[in-house]
Amino acid sequence: MADSVKLYTLSTCGHCKSTKTFLNECKVKYDFTDVDLFHGDERAAILEDVKKWNPNCSFPTIIIGDTVIVGYKEDEIREALGL
Repeated sequence: MADSVKLYTLSTCGHCKSTKTFLNECKVKYDFTDVDLFHGDERAAILEDVKKWNPNCSFPTIIIGDTVIVGYKEDEIREALGL
């Protein structure tokens, strides 16, 4: 299974919630950042990080090891996790 899983999400995004639910059901540990809950410089810095992985800056942006998945794509997430 992949070492690290990082999500950039929005607190109000249905696809983001589905991604978290799926990872929880698979008992995958992950870190997430609800970008919309940050403001000002902190939010700008987080968005710069997101753009490094996903230039379109859309959500969810999922980083599994070196693999970047944009959107809730269960098959791709499963494959990247080795499930």
